[in-house]
Amino acid sequence: MPRHDRPIHLGLLLLSVGALACAPDRDPLAPVAPAATVTQVMDPLTALRAGGRYVPGEVIVKFRRGTGVATRERALAAAQVRAAVRLAASEPAMPAGAAELLTTDLSVSSALAVLAADPAVEYAEPNWIYQAGATANDPFIRDGSSWNLGGPTSRPKSTFGINATAAWAANRTDCSRVYVGIIDEGVYFGHEDLAANAGRNPGEIAGNGVDDDQNGFVDDVNGWDFVNGDNTVFDGVEDDHGTHVAGTIGAVGGNGIGVAGVCWRVQLLSAKFIGPQGGTAANAVRAIDYFTDLKKKRGIRLVATNNSWGGGPTSKAITDAIARANSAGILFIAAAGNEGRDCDASDCSPGNTALANVITVASIGSTGQLSAFSNRGARKVHLGAPGESVLSTVPVATGGGVTSGYGIASGTSMAAPHVTGAAALYAATRPSATAAQIRSAIIGGVTATPALKGKVSTGGRLNVGKF
Repeated sequence: MPRHDRPIHLGLLLLSVGALACAPDRDPLAPVAPAATVTQVMDPLTALRAGGRYVPGEVIVKFRRGTGVATRERALAAAQVRAAVRLAASEPAMPAGAAELLTTDLSVSSALAVLAADPAVEYAEPNWIYQAGATANDPFIRDGSSWNLGGPTSRPKSTFGINATAAWAANRTDCSRVYVGIIDEGVYFGHEDLAANAGRNPGEIAGNGVDDDQNGFVDDVNGWDFVNGDNTVFDGVEDDHGTHVAGTIGAVGGNGIGVAGVCWRVQLLSAKFIGPQGGTAANAVRAIDYFTDLKKKRGIRLVATNNSWGGGPTSKAITDAIARANSAGILFIAAAGNEGRDCDASDCSPGNTALANVITVASIGSTGQLSAFSNRGARKVHLGAPGESVLSTVPVATGGGVTSGYGIASGTSMAAPHVTGAAALYAATRPSATAAQIRSAIIGGVTATPALKGKVSTGGRLNVGKF
């Protein structure tokens, strides 16, 4: 088979990325103040008082089905709403139970109080801000640093990698008919190790300035940028986190350069919703629904989205969007978070969403131990995967722009895409497999790991070699 372990050539390594960190610059290996322990998700006003980050002047509301136009208008007037925009194109037209993003002249807390008191309102919440936050980096690059992909008999040898090399040895490398959505920062599809795997929306003609597939997005060939409202899913080196995630899922393998992803050939699409200041709940909903609608309208084999983000309180609007993805047969694979919390007792949104399509991933290191920074949960976190010192693709600034580089990063952000890649790999050889079957294979195929017993629901770590 083609060699995947050729010498790695490196760009400038100035990478500091991770997942789900409330404080963008927090080092997960440093002492972390204990999180507030809760037995249920906080109500929005309590979460505001607890310091949840949100967009001033914006509220997300959902009226109960059957609410009349006059009733809705009275509620919006009481909350001093200046503008209302429906979030989900796949939901019914307003006011029949659609989530809406409101712009209000009141403070967010005052608007929430007004709306929450109205019996016609199903829920009202701030437009929370989420992060793909900084965690730790590793300045040392050496041969064999892709420990995360190996197995006990592979090169590089690793007892606690995902054993993808066993699948590759059996010629299970080609996921080219499978699509994966990356909901994150943008992705540098010009990277030498990603360009061949840049997915294409089959309903769109590049560069003609027309919304060919009539999904509301013009020339969304490789995805959409919900931060800037355009089809350019890469805006510069600040999109290193999303690019690193993409490489773990699907860096081109067997090409004699760089690294290999879990899938050597795969269709990667980007829904950028995180910018320099984080990402909003409203844009997270739009990004999730973008992939749901794309699968439903175009019939593509989109099996999963990767979600290496969080750090905000639970959003019911996001939960509703995940449920719509579930109805379309799309797995929602989430990073557990880097706060060292127990997700059974604390809010680790969106990974602790109790829906059938969610797989939540903790981080382990090369010795098989749960990473010191990783969240856990014997009920709500499902399995472990490598999340320390993971080598992958990154954009690197040059005097004239951007070039291809490789960087090492740590965090549950790095663990989740191993599972997303595994979902694509499983689906590639089983075209009729449902989301439930793929999820069952991943969760049921873990390798029992003593350090994960009582820390994740399976007590084990990802093993792609069992596929």
